[in-house]
Amino acid sequence: MKISKFNSLLTDSTNKRSCMCTVLPAAILLCTVFFMGSSFVSTNYKERLSRLAVTDSAPATVVEKCSNRCLPSGIEALPKGIVSRTSNLEMQPLWGSPKKKRNTKSLLALAVGIKQKENVDKIVKKFPSSDFTVMLFHYDGFVDNWRDLQWSKSALHVSAINQTKWWFAKRFLHPDVVDEYGYIFLWDEDLGVEHFNPVRYLSIVKEEGLEISQPALDTRSIVHHPITARGSRSRTNVQILWWWKVLSEQYGPSLYRVGRNDGSSVFKSSLALCMNDLIHAWGLDMKLGYCAQGDRSKNVGVVDAEYVFHQGIATLGASDKNKTSEEAPGTGSPSRSPSDKRTPVPKESPANNDRLAVPSEHSQNDPRSLIRLRSHYEMEMFYQRWNDAVEGDECWTDPYKKLEP
Repeated sequence: MKISKFNSLLTDSTNKRSCMCTVLPAAILLCTVFFMGSSFVSTNYKERLSRLAVTDSAPATVVEKCSNRCLPSGIEALPKGIVSRTSNLEMQPLWGSPKKKRNTKSLLALAVGIKQKENVDKIVKKFPSSDFTVMLFHYDGFVDNWRDLQWSKSALHVSAINQTKWWFAKRFLHPDVVDEYGYIFLWDEDLGVEHFNPVRYLSIVKEEGLEISQPALDTRSIVHHPITARGSRSRTNVQILWWWKVLSEQYGPSLYRVGRNDGSSVFKSSLALCMNDLIHAWGLDMKLGYCAQGDRSKNVGVVDAEYVFHQGIATLGASDKNKTSEEAPGTGSPSRSPSDKRTPVPKESPANNDRLAVPSEHSQNDPRSLIRLRSHYEMEMFYQRWNDAVEGDECWTDPYKKLEP
């Protein structure tokens, strides 16, 4: 009996040791796997946390980087690289490869009528086609009559009956369209160019740093301001009298610098100053000095070395009997006294507009008198608006007031 119990205990002890030998390795293996798995999960978790931290910081960096994209309002939804912000007036072929972009050209824009076709032809031929784009503003509706001129096919033609050069410029020389041009010549059709070379003229303008300029006037021209007449000066005259605000002549400053590295534009500022309804732009030339992008006593001037003859032919609105005029429409302002610091002008009202809308019996037979009446009225309105704008803008200070005596 005792032997049987002993055998039974021995057997149980052997079984327990056998069970322990089986379970222990399995437990050790399980602990090892768990430890290794925990380490891997921990490392992976840390890596994921690190990635999440980078991902979380990325939007902040992108937002900061993209906050200054400088895209104009309305096109923010477009990728920046596809945006073409400016254009030009260069024509492109209907088939084949597009024309390659040339070096910076300048633009010659002329308000023309068919009666001055011969003189306009002489003007355009002075400007090399390789350096200048030509744009004609036809105020008489005759466009096809210019096709026999060789250069006409490559010129741009815009037609609107009885409109002035400033009306055309305001609407068809938008800053985004002309931004790629170096300079703009905005001329009248009645200029004699026998002694004028545009390439040499631009060379002088660039060397002198002029932003707004005009060729000097031949002494045979009708001169309203003595400073614009050609004198004994060697090349240029850039001393603009303080009360003029800018050089001005009956056909007005004719050259404006367009493209600048800092993004500003003399011509853009000048067009902003031009009123939509004041198409003759009288008075405008007296304020263009504010558009000169700098010291107008240094960067606004008259070039004596290259000069033109202003014939003073009034064809816009003129009858055959009235071929000349004391002053052409839409080309400048009559002389003003330096003491006229603020012009007393009438307020705009229906009554004032009515006196322009209903011509007298005499003026109906003389369109030029109506044009002169309208031009003087526009000058009054322009100065009134300028005065109102100055008084209404608390943040504006006159940068040239300290130059006045």
